[in-house]
Amino acid sequence: MLLRQLFAKISNLPVEPAAETSPATSVVLFGEVLMDCFPEGDVPGGAPLNVAHHLLQLGRGAGLRPMLVTRLGKDETGYRLLNAIQATGLPIQGVQQDCLHPTGTVRIAVDADRGHRFEITPDQAWDFIHADMARLVGLMSRPQWVYFGTLAQRAASRPALRALLQTTRANGFLDINLRDPWVRKDVLRWSLGKAHIAKMNEEELHRVARMMGLGSDDSRELAARLNNAFDIDQLLVTQGAAGAWLQSADGTRFRTRATQPDTGAATEVVDTVGAGDAFAAVFLLGQTQGWPIDQILDRAHHFAGQICRVRGAIPESADFYQPFIEAWHLSAERLT
Repeated sequence: MLLRQLFAKISNLPVEPAAETSPATSVVLFGEVLMDCFPEGDVPGGAPLNVAHHLLQLGRGAGLRPMLVTRLGKDETGYRLLNAIQATGLPIQGVQQDCLHPTGTVRIAVDADRGHRFEITPDQAWDFIHADMARLVGLMSRPQWVYFGTLAQRAASRPALRALLQTTRANGFLDINLRDPWVRKDVLRWSLGKAHIAKMNEEELHRVARMMGLGSDDSRELAARLNNAFDIDQLLVTQGAAGAWLQSADGTRFRTRATQPDTGAATEVVDTVGAGDAFAAVFLLGQTQGWPIDQILDRAHHFAGQICRVRGAIPESADFYQPFIEAWHLSAERLT
Protein backbone atom coordinates (compact mmCIF):
# COMPACT_ATOMS: atom_id res chain seq x y z
CA MET A 1 0.00 0.00 0.00
CA LEU A 2 1.63 3.22 -1.11
CA LEU A 3 1.29 6.94 -0.61
CA ARG A 4 -1.95 7.54 -2.48
CA GLN A 5 -3.78 4.66 -0.78
CA LEU A 6 -2.38 5.53 2.63
CA PHE A 7 -3.36 9.15 2.11
CA ALA A 8 -6.95 8.15 1.44
CA LYS A 9 -7.13 5.83 4.46
CA ILE A 10 -5.38 7.78 7.19
CA SER A 11 -6.23 11.39 6.44
CA ASN A 12 -7.95 11.91 9.81
CA LEU A 13 -5.60 9.94 12.06
CA PRO A 14 -3.41 11.71 14.64
CA VAL A 15 0.32 11.78 14.05
CA GLU A 16 2.41 9.59 16.37
CA PRO A 17 6.09 10.22 17.10
CA ALA A 18 8.40 8.76 14.48
CA ALA A 19 10.99 6.14 15.28
CA GLU A 20 14.54 7.26 15.97
CA THR A 21 16.44 7.94 12.76
CA SER A 22 19.67 6.10 11.97
CA PRO A 23 22.72 8.37 11.85
CA ALA A 24 23.64 6.66 8.56
CA THR A 25 20.91 8.44 6.56
CA SER A 26 22.32 8.73 3.03
CA VAL A 27 20.10 11.38 1.45
CA VAL A 28 18.38 14.50 2.81
CA LEU A 29 15.82 16.05 0.47
CA PHE A 30 15.11 19.75 0.86
CA GLY A 31 12.17 21.73 -0.44
CA GLU A 32 8.53 21.72 -1.40
CA VAL A 33 6.13 19.09 -0.08
CA LEU A 34 2.58 19.91 -1.08
CA MET A 35 -0.73 18.68 -2.38
CA ASP A 36 -0.92 17.93 -6.10
CA CYS A 37 -4.47 18.79 -7.13
CA PHE A 38 -5.45 16.79 -10.21
CA PRO A 39 -8.90 17.14 -11.79
CA GLU A 40 -9.80 13.69 -10.41
CA GLY A 41 -8.52 14.33 -6.88
CA ASP A 42 -5.66 15.38 -4.60
CA VAL A 43 -2.49 13.40 -3.91
CA PRO A 44 0.66 14.21 -1.93
CA GLY A 45 3.44 15.58 -4.12
CA GLY A 46 6.38 17.89 -4.62
CA ALA A 47 9.70 16.80 -6.12
CA PRO A 48 11.49 16.15 -2.78
CA LEU A 49 8.65 13.91 -1.58
CA ASN A 50 8.42 12.03 -4.88
CA VAL A 51 12.18 11.40 -4.95
CA ALA A 52 12.25 10.43 -1.27
CA HIS A 53 9.40 7.98 -1.73
CA HIS A 54 11.10 6.22 -4.65
CA LEU A 55 14.39 6.10 -2.76
CA LEU A 56 12.71 4.55 0.27
CA GLN A 57 10.78 1.94 -1.68
CA LEU A 58 13.72 0.92 -3.85
CA GLY A 59 16.51 1.28 -1.29
CA ARG A 60 14.87 0.11 1.92
CA GLY A 61 16.48 -3.34 1.65
CA ALA A 62 19.87 -1.74 1.08
CA GLY A 63 19.58 0.32 4.27
CA LEU A 64 18.70 3.61 2.56
CA ARG A 65 16.47 5.87 4.68
CA PRO A 66 15.92 9.28 3.06
CA MET A 67 14.80 12.23 5.16
CA LEU A 68 12.77 15.26 4.13
CA VAL A 69 13.45 18.84 5.22
CA THR A 70 10.29 20.79 4.48
CA ARG A 71 7.50 22.81 6.10
CA LEU A 72 3.73 22.25 6.25
CA GLY A 73 0.94 24.47 7.49
CA LYS A 74 -0.90 23.67 10.71
CA ASP A 75 -4.08 23.03 8.76
CA GLU A 76 -6.13 20.07 7.66
CA THR A 77 -4.13 19.58 4.47
CA GLY A 78 -0.87 19.72 6.40
CA TYR A 79 -1.96 17.11 8.92
CA ARG A 80 -3.16 14.81 6.16
CA LEU A 81 0.19 15.13 4.40
CA LEU A 82 2.11 14.57 7.62
CA ASN A 83 0.18 11.39 8.39
CA ALA A 84 0.68 10.13 4.84
CA ILE A 85 4.44 10.81 4.94
CA GLN A 86 4.87 9.01 8.24
CA ALA A 87 2.73 6.06 7.21
CA THR A 88 5.00 5.27 4.27
CA GLY A 89 7.97 4.90 6.60
CA LEU A 90 9.68 8.22 5.86
CA PRO A 91 10.99 10.01 8.99
CA ILE A 92 9.17 13.20 9.93
CA GLN A 93 11.84 14.80 12.16
CA GLY A 94 12.69 17.22 9.34
CA VAL A 95 9.07 18.20 8.64
CA GLN A 96 8.41 21.61 10.22
CA GLN A 97 4.95 23.02 10.99
CA ASP A 98 3.89 26.59 10.31
CA CYS A 99 1.13 28.48 12.15
CA LEU A 100 1.12 31.44 9.76
CA HIS A 101 1.27 30.01 6.23
CA PRO A 102 -0.89 27.35 4.59
CA THR A 103 0.28 24.00 3.30
CA GLY A 104 1.36 24.21 -0.32
CA THR A 105 -0.88 23.25 -3.22
CA VAL A 106 -0.31 22.90 -6.95
CA ARG A 107 -3.13 22.59 -9.46
CA ILE A 108 -2.21 20.27 -12.31
CA ALA A 109 -3.95 20.21 -15.68
CA VAL A 110 -3.17 17.30 -18.00
CA ASP A 111 -3.17 18.31 -21.67
CA ALA A 112 -4.47 16.25 -24.56
CA ASP A 113 -0.89 15.30 -25.54
CA ARG A 114 -0.36 13.87 -22.01
CA GLY A 115 1.77 16.82 -20.98
CA HIS A 116 0.92 18.84 -17.90
CA ARG A 117 0.61 22.42 -16.73
CA PHE A 118 1.16 23.65 -13.16
CA GLU A 119 -0.46 26.44 -11.18
CA ILE A 120 1.85 26.92 -8.17
CA THR A 121 0.42 28.97 -5.31
CA PRO A 122 2.77 31.57 -3.73
CA ASP A 123 3.51 32.20 -0.02
CA GLN A 124 3.10 28.63 1.15
CA ALA A 125 4.56 26.97 4.23
CA TRP A 126 7.42 25.40 2.27
CA ASP A 127 8.55 28.91 1.34
CA PHE A 128 9.47 29.50 5.01
CA ILE A 129 11.61 26.54 6.08
CA HIS A 130 13.43 27.52 9.28
CA ALA A 131 17.23 27.58 9.05
CA ASP A 132 18.06 26.48 12.61
CA MET A 133 15.77 23.46 12.37
CA ALA A 134 17.23 22.52 8.99
CA ARG A 135 20.72 22.74 10.51
CA LEU A 136 19.71 20.37 13.32
CA VAL A 137 18.47 17.81 10.80
CA GLY A 138 21.80 17.99 9.02
CA LEU A 139 23.72 17.44 12.26
CA MET A 140 21.46 14.53 13.20
CA SER A 141 21.44 12.72 9.86
CA ARG A 142 24.96 13.36 8.52
CA PRO A 143 23.91 12.64 4.89
CA GLN A 144 26.12 11.71 1.97
CA TRP A 145 23.86 13.69 -0.36
CA VAL A 146 21.57 16.70 -0.15
CA TYR A 147 18.94 16.87 -2.89
CA PHE A 148 17.65 20.38 -3.62
CA GLY A 149 16.04 22.38 -6.41
CA THR A 150 15.61 25.96 -7.50
CA LEU A 151 11.86 26.34 -6.93
CA ALA A 152 12.19 25.89 -3.15
CA GLN A 153 14.50 28.93 -3.08
CA ARG A 154 11.94 31.37 -4.46
CA ALA A 155 11.34 33.01 -1.04
CA ALA A 156 12.46 32.80 2.60
CA SER A 157 13.66 29.16 2.57
CA ARG A 158 17.00 30.05 0.96
CA PRO A 159 18.88 30.58 4.27
CA ALA A 160 17.69 27.17 5.47
CA LEU A 161 19.20 25.43 2.46
CA ARG A 162 22.46 27.31 2.92
CA ALA A 163 22.56 26.30 6.59
CA LEU A 164 21.85 22.67 5.73
CA LEU A 165 24.59 22.45 3.11
CA GLN A 166 27.09 24.26 5.30
CA THR A 167 26.37 21.98 8.26
CA THR A 168 26.49 18.68 6.40
CA ARG A 169 29.21 19.35 3.83
CA ALA A 170 27.44 16.65 1.82
CA ASN A 171 27.51 16.30 -1.95
CA GLY A 172 24.83 18.46 -3.56
CA PHE A 173 22.37 17.06 -6.12
CA LEU A 174 20.79 20.06 -7.84
CA ASP A 175 17.54 19.34 -9.68
CA ILE A 176 16.84 22.48 -11.69
CA ASN A 177 13.18 23.39 -12.07
CA LEU A 178 12.70 26.70 -13.87
CA ARG A 179 9.14 27.80 -13.08
CA ASP A 180 8.34 31.36 -14.09
CA PRO A 181 7.96 33.85 -12.52
CA TRP A 182 10.26 32.39 -9.85
CA VAL A 183 13.50 32.19 -11.83
CA ARG A 184 16.36 34.25 -10.40
CA LYS A 185 19.86 34.48 -11.78
CA ASP A 186 21.51 34.89 -8.38
CA VAL A 187 19.74 31.83 -6.97
CA LEU A 188 20.65 29.79 -10.01
CA ARG A 189 24.30 30.86 -9.89
CA TRP A 190 24.61 30.01 -6.19
CA SER A 191 22.89 26.64 -6.69
CA LEU A 192 25.16 25.62 -9.56
CA GLY A 193 28.14 26.46 -7.39
CA LYS A 194 26.93 24.01 -4.71
CA ALA A 195 26.21 21.13 -7.09
CA HIS A 196 28.28 17.99 -7.30
CA ILE A 197 25.64 16.77 -9.78
CA ALA A 198 23.34 19.15 -11.65
CA LYS A 199 20.27 17.77 -13.44
CA MET A 200 18.27 19.67 -16.06
CA ASN A 201 16.48 19.01 -19.32
CA GLU A 202 17.75 20.10 -22.74
CA GLU A 203 15.64 23.26 -22.82
CA GLU A 204 16.79 24.23 -19.34
CA LEU A 205 20.43 23.66 -20.33
CA HIS A 206 20.21 26.32 -23.04
CA ARG A 207 18.24 28.73 -20.86
CA VAL A 208 20.66 28.36 -17.94
CA ALA A 209 23.64 28.88 -20.27
CA ARG A 210 22.09 32.07 -21.65
CA MET A 211 21.42 33.38 -18.15
CA MET A 212 25.01 32.65 -17.14
CA GLY A 213 26.33 34.30 -20.31
CA LEU A 214 28.10 31.18 -21.58
CA GLY A 215 27.12 31.48 -25.27
CA SER A 216 27.19 28.68 -27.88
CA ASP A 217 24.28 26.71 -29.36
CA ASP A 218 26.03 23.36 -29.04
CA SER A 219 24.73 21.34 -26.08
CA ARG A 220 27.97 19.51 -25.47
CA GLU A 221 29.99 22.74 -25.49
CA LEU A 222 27.48 24.35 -23.11
CA ALA A 223 27.76 21.39 -20.75
CA ALA A 224 31.55 21.67 -20.71
CA ARG A 225 31.36 25.40 -20.02
CA LEU A 226 28.92 24.89 -17.15
CA ASN A 227 31.11 22.17 -15.67
CA ASN A 228 34.16 24.42 -15.82
CA ALA A 229 32.45 27.62 -14.66
CA PHE A 230 30.87 26.07 -11.57
CA ASP A 231 33.15 23.10 -10.83
CA ILE A 232 30.31 20.62 -11.42
CA ASP A 233 31.47 16.99 -11.40
CA GLN A 234 28.56 15.60 -13.41
CA LEU A 235 26.10 17.52 -15.58
CA LEU A 236 23.02 15.38 -16.25
CA VAL A 237 20.73 16.35 -19.14
CA THR A 238 17.40 14.57 -19.65
CA GLN A 239 15.64 14.37 -23.01
CA GLY A 240 12.31 12.77 -22.18
CA ALA A 241 11.57 9.63 -24.17
CA ALA A 242 14.90 10.03 -26.01
CA GLY A 243 16.81 9.26 -22.81
CA ALA A 244 19.53 11.29 -21.15
CA TRP A 245 23.22 12.07 -21.30
CA LEU A 246 25.86 13.05 -18.80
CA GLN A 247 29.05 15.01 -19.14
CA SER A 248 31.68 14.71 -16.43
CA ALA A 249 34.19 17.36 -15.42
CA ASP A 250 36.98 15.60 -17.33
CA GLY A 251 34.96 15.78 -20.57
CA THR A 252 33.84 12.13 -20.61
CA ARG A 253 30.32 11.78 -21.97
CA PHE A 254 27.83 9.00 -21.28
CA ARG A 255 24.31 8.51 -22.60
CA THR A 256 21.44 6.07 -22.34
CA ARG A 257 21.27 3.33 -24.89
CA ALA A 258 19.21 4.07 -28.01
CA THR A 259 16.73 1.32 -27.16
CA GLN A 260 15.79 -0.32 -23.91
CA PRO A 261 15.25 -4.09 -24.19
CA ASP A 262 12.37 -4.15 -21.71
CA THR A 263 10.57 -0.93 -22.67
CA GLY A 264 10.30 0.48 -26.18
CA ALA A 265 6.95 0.27 -27.95
CA ALA A 266 5.39 -1.55 -24.99
CA THR A 267 5.54 1.61 -22.86
CA GLU A 268 2.13 3.28 -22.88
CA VAL A 269 2.29 6.85 -21.62
CA VAL A 270 -0.52 7.80 -19.25
CA ASP A 271 1.09 11.08 -18.16
CA THR A 272 4.59 12.40 -17.56
CA VAL A 273 3.98 13.86 -14.09
CA GLY A 274 6.89 12.91 -11.87
CA ALA A 275 9.03 11.32 -14.58
CA GLY A 276 11.94 13.65 -13.87
CA ASP A 277 11.66 12.94 -10.15
CA ALA A 278 11.73 9.21 -10.85
CA PHE A 279 14.87 9.65 -12.96
CA ALA A 280 16.54 11.68 -10.20
CA ALA A 281 15.65 9.09 -7.55
CA VAL A 282 17.26 6.19 -9.42
CA PHE A 283 20.27 8.30 -10.32
CA LEU A 284 20.78 9.12 -6.64
CA LEU A 285 20.17 5.51 -5.70
CA GLY A 286 22.85 4.41 -8.12
CA GLN A 287 25.28 6.88 -6.59
CA THR A 288 24.70 5.45 -3.10
CA GLN A 289 25.12 1.89 -4.41
CA GLY A 290 28.22 2.54 -6.50
CA TRP A 291 26.75 1.55 -9.86
CA PRO A 292 28.67 2.50 -13.04
CA ILE A 293 27.43 5.71 -14.68
CA ASP A 294 26.20 4.07 -17.88
CA GLN A 295 24.21 1.56 -15.83
CA ILE A 296 22.73 4.32 -13.66
CA LEU A 297 21.59 6.22 -16.74
CA ASP A 298 19.91 3.20 -18.31
CA ARG A 299 18.18 2.17 -15.09
CA ALA A 300 17.00 5.71 -14.35
CA HIS A 301 15.61 6.10 -17.89
CA HIS A 302 13.81 2.78 -17.72
CA PHE A 303 12.30 3.52 -14.30
CA ALA A 304 11.13 6.99 -15.39
CA GLY A 305 9.51 5.42 -18.46
CA GLN A 306 7.58 3.00 -16.29
CA ILE A 307 6.39 5.82 -14.03
CA CYS A 308 4.88 7.39 -17.16
CA ARG A 309 2.63 4.34 -17.39
CA VAL A 310 0.80 5.23 -14.16
CA ARG A 311 -1.31 8.23 -13.23
CA GLY A 312 0.67 10.77 -11.21
CA ALA A 313 4.14 10.59 -9.71
CA ILE A 314 3.65 7.71 -7.24
CA PRO A 315 2.47 4.17 -8.11
CA GLU A 316 -0.65 2.77 -6.45
CA SER A 317 1.03 -0.39 -5.15
CA ALA A 318 4.38 -1.40 -3.69
CA ASP A 319 4.33 -4.27 -6.17
CA PHE A 320 5.43 -1.73 -8.79
CA TYR A 321 8.88 -1.57 -7.20
CA GLN A 322 9.51 -5.29 -6.70
CA PRO A 323 10.77 -6.11 -10.23
CA PHE A 324 13.34 -3.32 -9.96
CA ILE A 325 14.46 -4.43 -6.50
CA GLU A 326 14.98 -7.98 -7.77
CA ALA A 327 16.60 -7.04 -11.10
CA TRP A 328 18.97 -4.57 -9.45
CA HIS A 329 19.79 -6.86 -6.49
CA LEU A 330 18.89 -4.25 -3.90
CA SER A 331 19.43 -6.05 -0.62
CA ALA A 332 21.12 -5.46 2.71
CA GLU A 333 24.17 -7.35 1.52
CA ARG A 334 24.99 -4.48 -0.87
CA LEU A 335 25.28 -1.91 1.93
CA THR A 336 28.86 -1.44 3.16
